[in-house]
Amino acid sequence: MSAGDQARAGFLALELDGDGAHPAAWRAARHAPADLLTGERVRSTVLAAESAGFHVATFSDGPLSPGGGADIGGRLDAVQRAAFAGPLTRSIVLVPEVDTVYTEPFHVATQLASLDYVSGGRAGWLVAAGGTEREGAAVGRDIVDGAALALEAAASVEVSRRLWDSWEDDAVIRDVETGRYLDVDKLHYADFETGEDFPGAGYSVKGPAIIPRPLQGQLPVLAPAGLVATGLAADNSAAGIDAVLISAPSLGQLAAAVDNLRERSEGAVAVIAEIDVVLDARGQSAAERVAQLDAHTPWHSTRARYTGDAAGLVELLADVLAKADGVRLHPAVLDVDLDELSRLVLPELRRRGALAPVVPDATFRELLGLGRPANRYASVGN
Repeated sequence: MSAGDQARAGFLALELDGDGAHPAAWRAARHAPADLLTGERVRSTVLAAESAGFHVATFSDGPLSPGGGADIGGRLDAVQRAAFAGPLTRSIVLVPEVDTVYTEPFHVATQLASLDYVSGGRAGWLVAAGGTEREGAAVGRDIVDGAALALEAAASVEVSRRLWDSWEDDAVIRDVETGRYLDVDKLHYADFETGEDFPGAGYSVKGPAIIPRPLQGQLPVLAPAGLVATGLAADNSAAGIDAVLISAPSLGQLAAAVDNLRERSEGAVAVIAEIDVVLDARGQSAAERVAQLDAHTPWHSTRARYTGDAAGLVELLADVLAKADGVRLHPAVLDVDLDELSRLVLPELRRRGALAPVVPDATFRELLGLGRPANRYASVGN
């Protein structure tokens, strides 16, 4: 990856799940373990991320990884954490991970539209598709895998996009004199049906939604590259996604993957690189910190990892941001690494002009350079 274009300004996202990406992160956290599942913990971490100047906070979801012994953590529902953080914050974008296989698409669309309202247009959706036989059995379904995951995800995304458009922007009229709250002519059926190639039992969604169109019109939709490779559309279309998350086993492979997707997509979607981060801190080298935590539970991750001092991370991120639209960081221990990122990394990146400005009350679509989309049903019956 060339560092020739250092003037390009990107954004930084931070994963806020648990106490950090390392399975033993809680051992180095600055709070009692029980405090993890409290509103105060959600509040303190998201405000720390916003204060540091991160543009986006993401919230992981789904079953916790087995085999961690005493280091198995706990988490609250991702949409609920993001919704709780919405009124507390002003600039940071809130992006929960939401399942598309075992969650009702109508409920997904409604929850995310509500999140957009409580956050003032700062909501996004990180698409997840996966699961185990046990998860499927819990909702009376067989396990879904392979290419079928992308088909399920694509159907859920399209349902949500249709439902978000099912209320025209001026459907709510609040006409006191006539006693009319809604103009019913500006509500529309989503009329979605799964196709013949749908892997599971087909379904249909009639609509319209039960709440008005989100503030952004359409929430930005993010998805991991694996889902895109198996069929989820990455073309910023009515049924597609807006940003792709790229993971790779090493930093060199990550740079090549970013270049490859950038070239293939020709700017149709935003490209976000995923990096695990461990920094020198508290008089300990990053390598010592990892070794200390690994002694309890080894950290296995499919993401590229940076281990070292803050200056080295600044150089790395400036290089990646010269090509990618954004980077999502996964700190080993939030309470420790976020401090270092806040004091030593983000200020230097901002001084170099490598980061987009943080704008209070701006929308996620504005951060991605996307305009507010027209409603697909707006011309129907008008």
